[in-house]
Amino acid sequence: MADEMNALKKTALNATHRALKAKMVDFGGWEMPVEYSGLIAEHMAVRTGVGLFDVSHMGEIQFRGPASLEAVQRVTMNDASRLEIGQAQYSALLTDQGTFVDDVLVHKLSENDYLLVVNAGTKDKDYAWIRSQVGAMHGIHISDYSSYYSQLAVQGPRALETLQKLTKTDLAAIRNYRFTFGTVANVPNTLIARTGYSGEDGFEIYIPSDVATTEKVWNAVMEVGAEFGILPCGLGARNTLRLEAGMPLYGHEISDTTTPIEAGLERWLKLDKTVDFAGRVALQSLKDAGGPANRLVGLEMVERGIARDGYPVMNEAGEQIGLVTSGSPAPFLKTNIAFAYLPKAVAESKEDVLVQVRANRVRARQIATPFYKRANK
Repeated sequence: MADEMNALKKTALNATHRALKAKMVDFGGWEMPVEYSGLIAEHMAVRTGVGLFDVSHMGEIQFRGPASLEAVQRVTMNDASRLEIGQAQYSALLTDQGTFVDDVLVHKLSENDYLLVVNAGTKDKDYAWIRSQVGAMHGIHISDYSSYYSQLAVQGPRALETLQKLTKTDLAAIRNYRFTFGTVANVPNTLIARTGYSGEDGFEIYIPSDVATTEKVWNAVMEVGAEFGILPCGLGARNTLRLEAGMPLYGHEISDTTTPIEAGLERWLKLDKTVDFAGRVALQSLKDAGGPANRLVGLEMVERGIARDGYPVMNEAGEQIGLVTSGSPAPFLKTNIAFAYLPKAVAESKEDVLVQVRANRVRARQIATPFYKRANK
């Protein structure tokens, strides 16, 4: 096990996490902290105060040149032509079958410059796929800059007050899914984005990936957030926060076997945009045929039991009709929740289902997602 951990990629904060006695795990080929003080404490810090995450394992792929917009349009399902400079959008890379290569965030840096933030475990696959699709286009330069960036996420209702102490940039002026550049903790040209993956307000800061700079900024955020009870937060709380907020996770709700339509992400799928893109024909045909057979639904357990990832979902007759894709206790909501794919007719009926929790079949009701939505959103 020690040799396996030593072979993993490490962020610039690896020594910091170890000094904080974080529990470290293999996540997408990276040695990452899953928790520090405890998942529930970290989850609640983000819901009620502020938490700090190291998300430097995420990938960053840049498109530059006069054909950059066309290239982005060809490989993503959303319409990047609608972006203004300083704006980001949720999108996805799709296969020709309309299933997911990965979900991504597209940032418009300038008229001829776009930054795609991709998942850590799929970064190499994503980069190779993008190059296979548009790498030969004239007027486009595609670069994997993942190793150049450390990314820290400051999340929670006190995130703005915390980060504002470290920058003269007016953070309140950055609207949701917008970004700008500024100096943070004396680090110039920091990209400051207001996107997030927790269901709370918050900011992502992209800084140089050297250890000294990354540790300096991490420590500065921890220091100024102390009055708000800031906690370092691991991947465990990141997962329960995003699940409460109804956000999909690659490899769970979305994968190379699922489409944006069945995953409930159709609002970001722009089949009518002027540039053709991978998966468009397949998804239009799927819609014309009445849509996919399954739908992603939210479940709340009404009997004692936790629906874990991969647990079977049954109907009243005891027939398996689906699988849980993500499930856990929801620390803030104080209930047990899950995502599952169910047949379209069952999803539309809103009928109760049974989750096979070890030897027991536990009743669950279908509920609307997101499970949690912050009051001022």
